[in-house]
Order: sequence, then structure tokens, then C-alpha cells
Amino acid sequence: MDVIVVGGGIVGASTAYHLCKKGVSTLLVETAHTGQATQAGTGVIHPWPFPWDTPTDWAFKLAAAAHLPHLMNELDQDGHPPGYEITGSLSVETQESDSAFALMDSLSRREGFETMAGVHRLGPGRAHELFPLLNEHDHGILIEGGARLDGALARHALLEAAQERGLHLRAGQARLLWEKDRVSGVQVGGEHLRAPVTVVAAGAWSAQLLAPLGVDLPLFPVRGQMAHFALPGHNTRTWPGVRFGTHDFHAVAFAPNRVATSGTRRPEAGFTHQATVTELSYLLNTALATMPGLGRAGLDRTRVGFRPATHDGHQLLGPHQKAPGLVVATGLDGQGLTFGPFQGRVAAQLALQEPTGLDLEPLRPDRPTQPS
Repeated sequence: MDVIVVGGGIVGASTAYHLCKKGVSTLLVETAHTGQATQAGTGVIHPWPFPWDTPTDWAFKLAAAAHLPHLMNELDQDGHPPGYEITGSLSVETQESDSAFALMDSLSRREGFETMAGVHRLGPGRAHELFPLLNEHDHGILIEGGARLDGALARHALLEAAQERGLHLRAGQARLLWEKDRVSGVQVGGEHLRAPVTVVAAGAWSAQLLAPLGVDLPLFPVRGQMAHFALPGHNTRTWPGVRFGTHDFHAVAFAPNRVATSGTRRPEAGFTHQATVTELSYLLNTALATMPGLGRAGLDRTRVGFRPATHDGHQLLGPHQKAPGLVVATGLDGQGLTFGPFQGRVAAQLALQEPTGLDLEPLRPDRPTQPS
């Protein structure tokens, strides 16, 4: 085996796919943790950077924005539909905002932002036409290139496509092997599996994998509870994703008649997998305040997931000086579905010691970190 990937979420699946595409002998260990972020993610895709992003984040996001539609089309053409659709994304405000429109419009005209496509100001009534659950008086900004992604479908598509290219799978809890002053692979059950490079892409559980080696990964879980609503009689397939700036809240529609909301944030909850009344109450109240048309919807289900967050707010991507033979790829917090497919591609390049075209030094998992 040339590379072992630990973690079967969107990042691990993408890493394995990109390795297998190059003919690299790859083993993926699926740890199947309850509350995997990929399975619980909302799926609003808005990958473009903002002027306040660091130069490293700016370059990474632009590259990810170009990579994602190409990868999704590649999977679709290969017979593995990934649940990705460009529907546009709608930023909703109760009052018209010239500054918000000017920002998005100016970004869309910059080099590298071609996938953003057009940006349009929507007056009262027009936003409601596109997303009928909104207040009729809401204003909005429509970004044509915004999309939605079903995390479970995308993960499945990546793994199936990788298996067709020779991916080996193991299920079970992994433990990193340490031999001759380096990581030499993993132990799964009683089996020792070795490879020159191991990629840890286990989401919020990545720190637990490295801890027995004496490596303190600056990563912690943020529990999120999401709500899904059923809307019989509505055809939601063409509805855009929605961001409510004043509430820091998102909603995304899926066919045939379902709407999902973004989740709560509970970093103090650790890995306690529990749907709580307090969080559900917050979700319902925020959903009704932003989308009054949900009043007649049915609560379809709730989901609980653990986002991998970092102390300085930046992802962890690269080798670790205290663990030769290891590449870490995690720390995307609530943007895993947006940037995870590209993070996986970069992790595959790092595992093969290929140039990435990016300055990843500020993202190294062994960097000194300060709270953001």
C-alpha cells in the first residue's frame, strides 16, 4: 500500500479519489463515528473569498471554487451523481443594502471569480418569488454561481468512483502505528496496515488519533443541530440556497419538497451526541423569523453533527514535524462540504509530495496558534 487515508467523510473520500485517479495504491479506513459532519452538513455552497481573508485563504478558496464544479461534473459523467446543483445563492436582508451589493458585484468582476457568474439586486417580491418561504418585503442579492451539495451523496460518489479505480476499504477504529521514529500506518482491530504515508482526515476526531503519539492537534469539536422541514405541495428543486446575514443563518432546499437549515454551535458540548430542546427551539424560532412561510411545514427530522474547529479559525493542512510520515487534513469547521473536496485533493498532492501551487505554510498543523 502506498497511502493510507483515515476518515471516510468528504475530505477523506476526496483524498482517496484523487489518489486512486493517479493509480496510487490506497487504503481508506472508515471509522464510522456517530455525528460525522459530512452526513449532517446543510450543503449551501458559496466558496468565494472576501477581501478580509488572508492571502493564503484567498488563494485556497479561489482554487477550491474552480475545482469543485469540475470535480462534480467529472463524477457525474463517470456515472456517480454527487448531488451537486448550481441553483444560485440568495443573500437576504430586510432592507436594501447598497454596500453588500457593491461588494459582491465588484468581486464577481475580478479575475478568478468567473464561477460566481452574475450578481443581481432583487427588490421586494422578487426574492420571495425565488424562495417562496421568505417575507414578501425582503430584499436580496442573487449570486448565480451559488450551489447546493448533498454531503452524503457526494461522499458516496467519491468512494464508489475511487473503488472502481482500486481503492481498498477497511471499517473499524484506527490507531496510528509508530515505528522507527515515524508513523508507519495504522492498526485496525488486530491487523497492522502499513504505508509510507498516512493521511489523517478524520474530522473532529483527528486530534484523538494523534494524541497517543504525544501530538497535540489544535482542534476541537463543535456540536451542531440541524433541522429538516417537509413542504408537501411545493417543488423546491430550483430554489436557491439562502443566507440571512443578520441572523448568521442558512437554508437550502432539496428535491422534491425539503428545506434544511444551518445548525447551532455548541463548542462546550464536546462529543455528546444529543439533540436538545433548547437548540431545537432556537432553530425553529430563527427559521420562522427568517422564513415565515415555514409555518405550515412539517418538521421532518433533526440531525446532530460535530464540526472540526481550530483555535485560530484556520484549517489544518500539511505534514506535522513531530509525526514524520503523516499528512493532516481537517479543521474546516462548518465549511467542510464547500472546501472539503479541494482540501482532499491538496492532501493527496501532499501525500505524493507533488507541488500544490499554494502557500500552505500558514496552514501547517504544527504552527503556533492563537485564538482568532
